[in-house]
Amino acid sequence: MQRLLLTGAAGGLGRVLRERLVPMAATLRVSDIAPLGAPRGPHEEVMPCDLADKAAVHRLVEGCDAIVHLGGVSVERPFEEILEANIKGLFNVYEAARRHGVRRVVFASSNHVIGFYRQTERLDASALRRPDGYYGLSKSFGEDMAQFYFDRHGIETVSIRIGSSFPEPANRRMMSTWLSYDDLTRLIDRALYTRNVGHLVVYGASANRDVWWDNHAAARLGWTPQDSSEIFRDKVEAQPPVASTDPNALYQGGGFTAQGPFGD
Repeated sequence: MQRLLLTGAAGGLGRVLRERLVPMAATLRVSDIAPLGAPRGPHEEVMPCDLADKAAVHRLVEGCDAIVHLGGVSVERPFEEILEANIKGLFNVYEAARRHGVRRVVFASSNHVIGFYRQTERLDASALRRPDGYYGLSKSFGEDMAQFYFDRHGIETVSIRIGSSFPEPANRRMMSTWLSYDDLTRLIDRALYTRNVGHLVVYGASANRDVWWDNHAAARLGWTPQDSSEIFRDKVEAQPPVASTDPNALYQGGGFTAQGPFGD
């Protein structure tokens, strides 16, 4: 691959992947609306971009072979904020991909597209989506957009429903949803380079003991997680338990299910 685009490169996961995606292409183009600093070497191009600006996104995508799309609002916010980057911005990215001949997108979807399922339920990627907020709705829309652009234009996408990708799980809920940076990196590599994926939806979680997701679809990518949240169990379980009625103990989406409404 000659040029790989990473959007959302100034965000939490974007900063991690900015380093880890370097071996995957001759040139890594990084973008965000937030400051990114200077290029980190001859292998990197820095192009600030507001995803809601259609013309700017078309300039951003031109010359790229593939896109790892993390850009957008990554927390629950009022709908008007989600609309610009997560919905308009995603449309702009796929339209630019179509016009500039990009054939592969890795879309950072989220576990929040199924956040209103109970933690006692086990799901595969075909389960009816139950978004837990405006953020989850935008990711559900993104998966539909990916399917549409494959069916209509042949652009292939792997949509990764990322669980909780942090250095370590912060609470009991994350013991099930945790995704190590190493497992995420390996998953993105396989999502970029596996042939003939169409539009494939997979869950992004490490090999944790108590899992809610049947991730058999990931076998299509030849990806098996190598890490587990178990090494953090003693530390996490030393925390005071949350009440049984707390959303973090009830729902797969945790506290996102209780945020908002906004502006009342």
